Amino acid sequence: MNTAGFVSGYRGSPLAGLDLALWRAGSFLERESIKFEPGLNEDLAMTAVGGSQQTDIFGPARVDGVFGMWYGKNPGLDRSGDALKHGNAVGTSRHGGVLVVTGDDPGASSSTIANQSEQAFMSAMVPVIYPADIGDILELGLMGYGFSRYSGLWAGLKLVSDVVETTRSVAINGDVGKFILPDVDGFSADQVIQRWPDDRWSQDQRTQNIKIPAALEFARANSFNRIVMDAPGRSLGIVSAGKAYQDVRQALDMLGITNELATQIGLTVYKLGLIWPIEPEGARAFAGGLKEIMVVEERRAFIEIQLKEMAFNWPASIRPRIIGKTDQNGAPLIPSTGESSPSQLALIIGRRLLQTADHPLIRENLARVERDVEQSQPRDSIPLRIPHYCPGCPHNRGTKVPDGGVAMAGIGCHSLAMWMPGTDTITLTHMGGEGGTWIGQAPFTT
Repeated sequence: MNTAGFVSGYRGSPLAGLDLALWRAGSFLERESIKFEPGLNEDLAMTAVGGSQQTDIFGPARVDGVFGMWYGKNPGLDRSGDALKHGNAVGTSRHGGVLVVTGDDPGASSSTIANQSEQAFMSAMVPVIYPADIGDILELGLMGYGFSRYSGLWAGLKLVSDVVETTRSVAINGDVGKFILPDVDGFSADQVIQRWPDDRWSQDQRTQNIKIPAALEFARANSFNRIVMDAPGRSLGIVSAGKAYQDVRQALDMLGITNELATQIGLTVYKLGLIWPIEPEGARAFAGGLKEIMVVEERRAFIEIQLKEMAFNWPASIRPRIIGKTDQNGAPLIPSTGESSPSQLALIIGRRLLQTADHPLIRENLARVERDVEQSQPRDSIPLRIPHYCPGCPHNRGTKVPDGGVAMAGIGCHSLAMWMPGTDTITLTHMGGEGGTWIGQAPFTT
């Protein structure tokens, strides 16, 4: 097909260098009819991507379809919520498709607040794909376009720094980018593609009753979610995705758990590529025979809640216990704050395994991890140096406040001024709202 591409978005970690990479690759993009147009802001960029799916309406089109991509930081996704809902409700063109690529920052390393994107995507009824490494970005990203085109829904692609800001050699075989189109009785592309005239009630009906079921069929046929470690005598199952999945695998390595040992102790691992909506047939097949499922994910429970909802009506004979943020007694288990780490998960998983399979190798390796964690705890030493602007940076002068005045910061270089002595910069708000808090307090303070 004679398809083209359109990319728009707004800078933000961990995707801050994407626009530079696209500009540098301009000659290659032009050759493939891929247009990069930076957004003035996040929601206008998303609206433009939505327009790339409407070439059939405005026509006559010079191409058969356009695959669109929006990129931005998770706070930018929050800002663009209305644009996201509108674009997803309208849908995709027959030979288009949209990836909404968001950079999450669960540890708030470059954001004003810790954040995750799953809940915003789910609120807009946009399915969420979560790659675990660079190979996954290529495979699931291409699969995501097929998924979007088949279902008529936009597809979210959740990324974090530990996945994006890495280097890896990836073997590209002939199957990358190939996928199965499910043959569902009575289903056709005409039911899900964008159209005009259209109305909001029809859009809602198509999204919930036709598009989401079609997305689940595509996910099932193409195995977005896979059992990657299995055992015949199944006992404990671990479910994870993205960065947390990589942390789980490293934690198992630290505990000395190979495929052979996993078989002995009845451990199985389920890797999710599509974290909303979770495909139910695959989840039920994974759960078969398990006594307990541990869901490992960062920040608030999301996968865990879906699995518990699915399992609620399963027969008691096949329904496993599901734990994650808390154990079966409600005691805290996997933290919902900060970022997970392999050593942290090795402690949690190792102690859990010893309750059901007291294997000497696991006990020995767990004791070693406990010693290593204890020895790595930071101790008071030299005071931390407060960050300052570089010599010659105009912020050195631009953030100085007149005597008796006060400034209010948002994200960016001027947020550093909050910690510097003598700058009189206090409080913090979202990007673009700097100083707006004064409107609500001015009438009531002296």
